[in-house]
Amino acid sequence: MIVRNLVLAALLATGATALAAQDAGTAGTAPVQGDEPTIVSHGVSTFGDLRLPADFAHLAYVNPAAPKGGEISEWVSGGFDSYNPFSIKGRAAALSSMPLESLLTGTADEVGAAYCLLCETVEYPESRDWAIFTLREGIRFSDGTPMTAADVLFSYEQLRDKGLSSFRTVIAQQIASAEVLDDRRIRFTFTPDYPRRDLIQSAGGLPVFSKADFERSQHDLGESSKTPYVGSGPYMFDSADIGRSVTWKRNPDYWGEKLPINIGRNNFDRIRIEYFGDYESAFEAFKAGEYTFRNEASSIIWATRYDFPAFQNGWVVKEELNDGNVANGQAWAINLRRPQFQDPRVREALGLMFNFEWANKTLFYGLYERVKGVWDNSPLHATGLPSPEELALLKPLKADIPEAVFTQDAFVPPVSGERQLDRGNLRKAARLLDEAGWVITDGSRDGLRRKDGQTLRVQILNESQTFDRVINPYVQNLRALGVDAMHERVDDAQLEDRKRNHDFDLINAHLGQDLIPGAELQQYFGSKSTGDVFNAMGLANPAVDALISQIEAATTQAELTTRVHALDRVLRALHFWVPQWFKGKHTVAYWDMYGHPETLPPYSLGELDFWWYDADKAARLKEAGAIR
Repeated sequence: MIVRNLVLAALLATGATALAAQDAGTAGTAPVQGDEPTIVSHGVSTFGDLRLPADFAHLAYVNPAAPKGGEISEWVSGGFDSYNPFSIKGRAAALSSMPLESLLTGTADEVGAAYCLLCETVEYPESRDWAIFTLREGIRFSDGTPMTAADVLFSYEQLRDKGLSSFRTVIAQQIASAEVLDDRRIRFTFTPDYPRRDLIQSAGGLPVFSKADFERSQHDLGESSKTPYVGSGPYMFDSADIGRSVTWKRNPDYWGEKLPINIGRNNFDRIRIEYFGDYESAFEAFKAGEYTFRNEASSIIWATRYDFPAFQNGWVVKEELNDGNVANGQAWAINLRRPQFQDPRVREALGLMFNFEWANKTLFYGLYERVKGVWDNSPLHATGLPSPEELALLKPLKADIPEAVFTQDAFVPPVSGERQLDRGNLRKAARLLDEAGWVITDGSRDGLRRKDGQTLRVQILNESQTFDRVINPYVQNLRALGVDAMHERVDDAQLEDRKRNHDFDLINAHLGQDLIPGAELQQYFGSKSTGDVFNAMGLANPAVDALISQIEAATTQAELTTRVHALDRVLRALHFWVPQWFKGKHTVAYWDMYGHPETLPPYSLGELDFWWYDADKAARLKEAGAIR
């Protein structure tokens, strides 16, 4: 898979005829390395063949006649003081990586496929020991300068040397060298003995910077940046009110406008992001039309508060749209760097005290399902006892795996009763803490659990007021267990600082993974990533590392599924999180001036990608005085 979380969304592109002509022999051969035959293609697939032929006209899920124009605006919380999304220093503005493109790009309806974007072709041997990317002709950065293979090499070296620590580790493991062959060709040679399955996609998924822009603006990838990056993508920086709003505009001279993979996409002239200090003020601003699109994450607002005049007048639309993605893996991550959380019985006890069923009925209006695992809502989610094939993977690692993995069904969070405090789960949690040595001593006046003179304290860090009504009952349940629990509210800047410095007990995280997981597993769960923000809980387990390596080495879908099932059940048995909730729908609201394809692709809502501005609808809103 293209390495995730490094580019927010590659917004992708010089005619169907050119694309077909460049790859008439998708499975052709060329003696680049002696007599070693090679594959020359318009993309690469993890398993099997690419769905789209070299001469495809456009993606299946777009409207090829979608009009260009208008603006879409959304909101995010907090603020920003940088335009560098590749460093933990500073807070990058939303969509700061939008101007950047990559050699390859994925689609929203196909798993494991990566198609040429900046590259015209990718050439590689069957062994996938190396890959040569040939750039398309005429690629230009938004400042008008041409892109060459030297820019691709420069970008790789920047990410290798100054990128996030976990990503540097992955690159060093995967890529042995990169070499410019001429202005349009670059060769990546992959590390001996590293699994070959995803390496071409990983190299092709790296964002490409302008070397001249870095030198001119004195960018340092490891530091925050007050200057937006120059990229080759369809969008470029427009304007900003630092910390309050940022706007990206469509590049009228975008080199890739007519590429088949871009037809029907990148339709808005401007994408504006507004910042708000809290969820409530953001909602009030939406009602007033200060921004126009909202992916509603508050169940109480969705269920009870879409009764304002603009909605009643039909100016604002509510829609529930299908979401085929793996569940988000939303949870409170438990900081395993803290001594009080070393014992898994303590962590399991904390999980027992969150009553999802009560919260879903009382607080969420029944809109959610419980997160049960990292690959929930997908075929990769493990169920029941391990299969013989899984046991063959797990038994050699038994010393580092909880015994329950071998003797019990894959762990799922406990079901609670209708009352906020489930007495049965309270008793189970109390037994676990007693066994772990955290006891309420006779004569204790405060009723708190202690071990070796230390009190069992748990702080839940939170920056969102909408989470107050969920966290506070959870804290009450923990205190009933004898835990010195508290809910600590911080602002967005404090949250980011404490997250990066691992200064928390429990923190909200999203740990859901891809349908074809690969090197990104090292970033989220690998022992070498405990200093990074992705591995929020600081998990370091030799068995997990070994299973991740097995997953990266899987060469068929069947192998991958078995190995992910094994890892999934181990992760869940380690109790490093308190799973929260997800919904299998996009719940969106927007001012009625947009259009979208009737059938959306399974893996993307795509409002910034393939939705469009409807000028006729917007005109009606203006006539009604709804918008300016």
